[in-house]
Amino acid sequence: MKYQDNFNPSISDADVFNEIIKEKENIGYYNLVHQDTKVFKEYARSVKQTNIVVIGIGGSTLGTYAIYKFLKHSKTLSKQLYFLETTDPIDIKSKVKAIDLEDTLFIVISKSGTTIETVSIFKYINSLVKCDKNNTLVITENDSKLNFFAKTHNIKTFDIPKNVGGRFSVFSAVGLLPLAIVGIDIDELLKGTKEVYNSFFQKKEYYSRLLKKARFFVEYKNSFNINVVFSYSSRLEGFNKWYIQLWGESLGKVDINSTNQGLTPIGIIGPIDQHSFLQLIVEGRRDKTVTVIKVDDFDNDLKIPHIKLDGLEELDYIDNLEFSKLINMQADATIESINNLNDIPCDVITIDAVCEKSIASLMYEYELLTSVCAKFMYINAYDQPGVEAGKIILKEKLKN
Repeated sequence: MKYQDNFNPSISDADVFNEIIKEKENIGYYNLVHQDTKVFKEYARSVKQTNIVVIGIGGSTLGTYAIYKFLKHSKTLSKQLYFLETTDPIDIKSKVKAIDLEDTLFIVISKSGTTIETVSIFKYINSLVKCDKNNTLVITENDSKLNFFAKTHNIKTFDIPKNVGGRFSVFSAVGLLPLAIVGIDIDELLKGTKEVYNSFFQKKEYYSRLLKKARFFVEYKNSFNINVVFSYSSRLEGFNKWYIQLWGESLGKVDINSTNQGLTPIGIIGPIDQHSFLQLIVEGRRDKTVTVIKVDDFDNDLKIPHIKLDGLEELDYIDNLEFSKLINMQADATIESINNLNDIPCDVITIDAVCEKSIASLMYEYELLTSVCAKFMYINAYDQPGVEAGKIILKEKLKN
């Protein structure tokens, strides 16, 4: 008797973990935690320009922006970092107008080397200032057309490993190099990723936490297919954007049974969105999970001053309260109000402090979570055929 099937019963935690172990041999982002940063730091020390402009889009910019946005107001950085990532002409002109192009290093990042948005902006910059080996750096795959251009003009290049996808590339040269140049401690970033890596692969805290969370998301995806990240710090706005790309582009796929799959990411900021989206969470359809992200130590003692305002005396109880305590109390009130309903799945991640290790740990945790969800869903987290189809159509339209 012969037998063949394509049944896909719920996969066990042990099987998922074994699949991740196997995948780690071929998918490069996992092992970026072990890399030597010496070459990045050496190049960073050689940069004389004050302004650093990253030209790229999507995975080439979002992770770097997330880390820079989180840290820049808490550190004394030696240089300014800017991002040119959209073909919106108003955005391009307004940003370029504010930058001294003669005192700028342009970092052109494209994994494929032929990204329309990136090449378009780079062409425009070349019309304003001569881009050459003295003011330009290229980060791309070693056999891309952009790499060929750079080599032809003796422009310094750094490689994006072929087995590291764009949206998983923040801890490669894509993110580490620009961040090192402006003065962020990239060794501390990798220290944060390594702590999560070790905990997960040694089957400690992150192993149980991520497998439990991923299993819930996937097993209840037909009931709770919207995943809301509610970040209680404006500094995490960049993280929210990065998470939306990571989650959407990795998990919106057709599985091995030709069934359309997907978990929908939403990123909101507290307390701002307490006055908008929270209403939908609390009294809207029960189709959302909520992850609240808090910052334990803002390293900021700004207080509400003791000032009398006529007619507002009943609010004097907030006087002398630190804003950092206020925002965390607002987060706690939101968490309690959600948990009191007993029908909205909710978890809380508390970041220790505004530092390199904290943001890197959070981001690496979400990369692992994405990979584990994909295993439970029987999909490939690392391709993006839906996006590629649009790129092909665009190129055909531009050629005609």
